[in-house]
Amino acid sequence: MNFEIEGSLIVKEDVIDISASFKKREFVIEVFNERNADWNDFVKFQLTQDKCALIEPFKLGDKLKVSFNLRGRKWEKDGKVSYFTNLEAWRVESAANANKAEQQSPPPFIEADIPPANPQDDLPF
Repeated sequence: MNFEIEGSLIVKEDVIDISASFKKREFVIEVFNERNADWNDFVKFQLTQDKCALIEPFKLGDKLKVSFNLRGRKWEKDGKVSYFTNLEAWRVESAANANKAEQQSPPPFIEADIPPANPQDDLPF
């Protein structure tokens, strides 16, 4: 499941080596609530492996657009079953740059934009 969200970077953790072959990094963005700023959401994301560097160029307070997957896992230990959910970020970009790119994208193709053909230019086949 792929999702996108925009918010301000408020926490940027260091990379944590979980094992010799697995590392992760977490960060938090504050998502503005239009109805009431007292209800802003604080959303924690996880970066793993080579994606840990994605957050490096950004400073606290930067407005970001985060693309992420919703991941759920089942974990069993000593006969007890637990479930947990992660928001796994796979793209992090400046919200300002993302909005500019969307605005600069070409308009959709509309068939009515094509001028009518001249009957004299018609091919014989």
